[in-house]
Amino acid sequence: MHREHIPQVSTGDLLRAAVARGSELGRKAKAAMDEGRLVDDELVLGMIHERLREADARRGFILDGFPRNLAQAEALGRLLATLRQPLSAVVQLEVDYGELVRRISGRRTCADCGRVFNVSTSPGEVAEPCPRTGAAHRLIQRPDDNEATVAERLRVYEEKTRPLIEFYRARGLLRVINAEGGVEEVTRRLEQALHAAAQSAARGRRKSAGTRTGSGKARSSKKRSSKKSAGKTRSGTARKAAPARASTAARKSTRKQAGKSAARSRAATRRRSR
Repeated sequence: MHREHIPQVSTGDLLRAAVARGSELGRKAKAAMDEGRLVDDELVLGMIHERLREADARRGFILDGFPRNLAQAEALGRLLATLRQPLSAVVQLEVDYGELVRRISGRRTCADCGRVFNVSTSPGEVAEPCPRTGAAHRLIQRPDDNEATVAERLRVYEEKTRPLIEFYRARGLLRVINAEGGVEEVTRRLEQALHAAAQSAARGRRKSAGTRTGSGKARSSKKRSSKKSAGKTRSGTARKAAPARASTAARKSTRKQAGKSAARSRAATRRRSR
C-alpha cells in the first residue's frame, strides 16, 4: 500500500477509530460491541463510505476484512456504484490451513510501539529493541489468535466467506495468488496481480469511452444525414413541381392557339361561303 500510495482500509481499524473519535457511528458501534453483538453491516458500510470520501482514497484503496459474506458484497457493490469507485480486482490469497493456523497463532503485538511480529515466521525481528522504549518489545497476543479460535474462524470462513470466490469470479474480478513463501516473494505476486487488474480496468474504461464517443458520432452523423436527405427531398420535390406547372401553362397556351386556329378556319370558311 505504501508503494502504491493508496490506503489500506481495515474495518477493524475503522471501528476502533470511530469509537475513539466518539462519532455517531462510533457510538452506535461501541454500544453493539459492549453488548457483545456484531456491528451491523449498515454501520460498517457507513464507516467505509466516510473513509472512501477522504482525499487519499481518490487514487485507489484496498479493503481489508470486508466483505465477509454475500450480503455484504452486494451492499458494498451498491455503495461503490454511488461513489463511482468500482472494484478493479478481488485477490484470493491461497494458503494451506495448517500454515494459516501457524501464522495467526504466532502473531504478537508490541504493547509499547504497536508493531506486529510473528514469532513463527520472523523471530529475528522480535529481538530488535522497541523504538519507543529502547528496551525489548513487550509482546502480547490477541485473545482471538489462539489455535482453537483460529480453527473456528476458518470454519466460519468456509461457510460464509468462501462463496465470495465464485461471486467475484463470475464478475471477472477475482485474482488468485499463491500466498506461501517469503514476504517479498508474496508481495511481488500481489503487486503483479494488482497491476494486471489495474491495466485491464483502464483498457475497459477506454473501450467504454470509445464506444460512447463512437455512438455519439454515429448518432450525430445519422442526424446530419437525415437532415441532408430531407433537404434533398424537399429540393427535389420543388424541382419536380416546377416542370409540372410549366407543362400546365404550356397546355393552356396550346389550347388557346388551337382555339385561334379554329376561329380563323371558321372565318375563312364563312368568307368562302359568301
